[in-house]
This record gives sequence, C-alpha cells and structure tokens, in this order.
Amino acid sequence: MNSPILQLLVLAGIAIFLILRLRSVLGTRDGYEAPQVPPAGLDERKRKFDVIEGGPDEDITDHVEDGSDAAKALARMKQREPSFAVGTFLSGARGAYEMILMGFERGELAEIKPFLADDVYEVFAEVVEAREKKGLKVEADFVGIREMTLHAADFHDASGTAEISVKFVGELTYIVRDNAGDVVEGKEGKVKTQKDIWTFEREMGVNDPNWILVATGE
Repeated sequence: MNSPILQLLVLAGIAIFLILRLRSVLGTRDGYEAPQVPPAGLDERKRKFDVIEGGPDEDITDHVEDGSDAAKALARMKQREPSFAVGTFLSGARGAYEMILMGFERGELAEIKPFLADDVYEVFAEVVEAREKKGLKVEADFVGIREMTLHAADFHDASGTAEISVKFVGELTYIVRDNAGDVVEGKEGKVKTQKDIWTFEREMGVNDPNWILVATGE
C-alpha cells in the first residue's frame, strides 16, 4: 500500500475517533429535546413539605376545629400578639380555676379580686355575704379537674380585646355547716362534681399578661 493511501486511512481513523469521543461527552441532540425530569417522587416530597410548612397551627387545632370561628379568632389573637399560645393560656386557666373557685367557696375574696371583673366580684361578694348572714360556713377542698376544654373564642379587632370561654368539670369535697357546726349541705368525704363555663378577657399586645374572669355560667 502506497504512502498517500496509508496517510488517508490514518487521518480517517483519527476523525472517526474524535467524533465518537465528542458524542460521548456532549451527547446527541436530534430536533426537539424533552425537558429534564426530576427524580421520581421529588415533586411530591416538595408538595408535602409545602403543605406542612404552611399548614394549620396545631397550637390552635389541638383545641378547636380547624376553620371554625373560634380558630379564626385565636389566629387573630396570635397576629396581634405573636407570643400568645393557646396551650399556655389553658395551663394558666387551669390554675386560675382552682384558685378562684376555692377563694369563692371559702369566702376569701381579697386574694382573688385582682383576677375578677367588677361585676363578677360583686356577685361573688353578695353570695358570700348572704352565707355569712345566715351563719353558714363552707368547708371545701379541691380534688382536681376531670375535664377542661376550650368552649369558645372571640377577638375584637378594633379594641384588641380577646375573650376565651373554657368549660371546666372539677371535683371537690364540699360541706356547709351552720352556727352549731351541723352539716346542712353536702356529705363529709363525698366528692362533688362542679361544672362551669368561665369566660376570660384580656387586651392583646399590652404588657399586662393577666386574664380577667368576666363571666361565669354552666
């Protein structure tokens, strides 16, 4: 084989080799190229993450139905005062219930007066005074709270005033004695069930953290 033909074959081989190398590095492109598809499940995982990130506030939905009027009111309270937490409020309400209830039953109103609205205090005071005039004395001990649920919530945007109603089912021992010391109501050692719906009020976004009892009922 003569030299010119040999050189031509060598050059052709080099050209073919270079073309194959370029195809392996750059890939091919034949007309329309489909868009890249992410790994299977990536979009689904991202959607799930977005739902979790912007989902319901469990501090609210743990206590009231999602989308209810109470849930919306609690959300607006949080907007006005970001540090407010429903769970923390309910823990405080539990302690307030025992303190106020026992203060009323024992006639020790001075200690609980700062936590009562004026009209609530007046009603409590009238009941205590009527008992004293009849010579009656209440002996009561708090046993515990069997049930406590958030009953209702309302928020007044103009004033920033929040109202939260809580249903309590408490248990206590309770007897009433007359001047002679005889039991006229209740039975010693017997546990009495006390059912109440109390409404607490507070202006959100202010420095005073205390909630005030503004209404009682059953």
